[in-house]
Amino acid sequence: MPRFFLRSVLILFLLIFATLGVSCRAPQISEDITVSVIADGATRAVTIKAGSTVTQVLQSINITAGSLDRSEPPFYTVLNNGDTIKLTRVKEVFETGQVVVPFERQIVRNETLPEGETRLVQAGVNGLQEITYRRILEDNVEASKSAVKTVTLNEALPEIVMVGARSSFTPLNISGALVYLAGGNAWIMEGSTANRRILVGTGDLDGYIFKLSPKGDYLLFTRKSKKPISEEINTLWAVRTTSVDPKPVWLQASNVVHYAEWIPETSSVAYSTVEPRATAPGWQANNDLYRVSVVGGAPRKMLDANSGGVYGWWGMSFAYSADGRLAYARPDQIGMVDQDGGYLKPLLNITPLNTHNNWAWIPPITWGADGNTLYYVSHAPAPAPIPSEESPFFNLSAYSFSNSANVSMVDVAGMFSSPAASSARWNGRERYYQVAYLQSIFTEQSDTSRYRLVLMDRDGSNRKVLFPPTDTSGIEPQTPVWSPDPIEGQTGDFIAVVYQDNLWLIDSGSAQAYQVTGDGLINIIDWK
Repeated sequence: MPRFFLRSVLILFLLIFATLGVSCRAPQISEDITVSVIADGATRAVTIKAGSTVTQVLQSINITAGSLDRSEPPFYTVLNNGDTIKLTRVKEVFETGQVVVPFERQIVRNETLPEGETRLVQAGVNGLQEITYRRILEDNVEASKSAVKTVTLNEALPEIVMVGARSSFTPLNISGALVYLAGGNAWIMEGSTANRRILVGTGDLDGYIFKLSPKGDYLLFTRKSKKPISEEINTLWAVRTTSVDPKPVWLQASNVVHYAEWIPETSSVAYSTVEPRATAPGWQANNDLYRVSVVGGAPRKMLDANSGGVYGWWGMSFAYSADGRLAYARPDQIGMVDQDGGYLKPLLNITPLNTHNNWAWIPPITWGADGNTLYYVSHAPAPAPIPSEESPFFNLSAYSFSNSANVSMVDVAGMFSSPAASSARWNGRERYYQVAYLQSIFTEQSDTSRYRLVLMDRDGSNRKVLFPPTDTSGIEPQTPVWSPDPIEGQTGDFIAVVYQDNLWLIDSGSAQAYQVTGDGLINIIDWK
């Protein structure tokens, strides 16, 4: 045979022999290791192949780890001979329980009570909360506990005790009845600022409505509802001011936020309603109008619910003249209400203010004492390029029903100028009256500005600043309140305002100001 062929055969033979030698070698045995496992209250030794992990060891002895269980070393660790595995059982438990929230005690100083006398204004009521806790148990031993959800079932009401304090201010003689809201209660002054008594002491008046009847014999007011605010905001009530033991009467009306007022020459009130909402501002206005008598009977609808125009979700306001005509104001319009037909008759279009917020501006309106003039605040235009709806300027204007004239009385007065007309007086052969209004200190920021009380004649002439002095801070937006009649010794009528949460009276003739209270509790006033 050729030498090349023999060499190939030899190489092939050697390869076959090597392959057979490998395949016939005895199998090698892997090394075993022994580890300890501590789990479920027991310790055991486990023999397992080297290179096994904690998870594989547990599976080999039929121990299943839960999703929260913890191992030391971790489950993915490769073990060595002699290692110890400690498995900790972790359990998550949710428990719900009720917790009593103790009420707080509040003491309020009040000058309307004799010094040293106390009055329980509101009894304290403990609150109740439902708390859900998350408990972590490690081998059935609590390792941590934390609150994950709290629901208030009942709000805690503070105990409010009113303590009498001596007034340091000289009493003033006044005409008619002056009422004020302090600490959620209604008080009345008659004859003198020293002669004060409580009308409603429930502590739950919310201040949305607080109006005396034209003769001063009834007070109309709203109280916070006892129902959840998502169901009912408040309720409408009346109380007779001349009663020795006044008993408030519910007028079968609720959710009254913007408007309620006495109808002249009647024992009835008109009011408008809203629907509670969970979102700001807390309601959706109905822009309706109802009438109800304080002596009984069900409410009667005067105006159907409607959209209320631009920003109508906020609501409308109304104002009666002395002879019973009814004006309305809404963010985009001022007009009259046809009370027989139940519809609106527009007089003036108002440029609505875009507040870029969850509130809307309603033009303040009031009737002059002659019944022929309607004073209102108008939204004035601004120079370009400021859009008309964002103009910061507001004028005090007047509309005459005698000749349908519309006149601007005071330029840049402020959005909350809130005019108020005095009673009519005879000056020879002519009846005259004056108008008090608020002038914004910062005219281009009148939404946040404070104001000064200004007096003018009915035609806008003879303007003068009455209160407070120019070197002091201004008053918060409000409607000034005129006294019904002058008092002997005064040069003019009193005008009442709330300044720094106290009652002040200003003589419209001399501009002399008198502080009446000093406890800082006054919210709202009215005078008839």
